[in-house]
Amino acid sequence: MVIAAIAIPNLLNALNRGRQKRSMADLRTIGTAVEQYQVDFNFYPKVASGDVSTLATYIEPTYLKKIPTQDGWNNPFQWEGDTANGLDYTIASYGKDDASGPTTWAPGNRTTNFNDDIVFSDGMFVQWPEGLQQ
Repeated sequence: MVIAAIAIPNLLNALNRGRQKRSMADLRTIGTAVEQYQVDFNFYPKVASGDVSTLATYIEPTYLKKIPTQDGWNNPFQWEGDTANGLDYTIASYGKDDASGPTTWAPGNRTTNFNDDIVFSDGMFVQWPEGLQQ
C-alpha cells in the first residue's frame, strides 16, 4: 500500500510531463511550418485568432502533411495572428486545465505548473515548462 502511495503520484507526474513534451514538439512543428510559409510569401498566414485548424488551408499539405490540432491533454492549440499585415503570430497550448493565461507573454518565462500555458511566438518559445512540475 505504501509503495502505491508513492508510485501513483510519480506515474501521474511522468504522464503529464510526457504530455508537455508532446505539446512542445507539436508547437515547434507548427511554428516551423508557419516560418516556412513566411519565407515563401514574406508574411505569416493572415488567419483570425482561434483554433489552429484554421491554418490548415495555408499549411497543409505543402508545409505539413497534417497539422496537429490538439495538445497532449487533447485540448485545441490556439492561434493568434496579425490578420492585417501578417507580421507576427502566437501559438499556444493552454496546459492541463485548458484555461488561458495572460494575453501577453515575456520571452524567457519558465513555468513550473502543468496548468501553465506553453507559448510559441514568432519562431521561438516565450513561455515553456522547466524544472520540477506540479
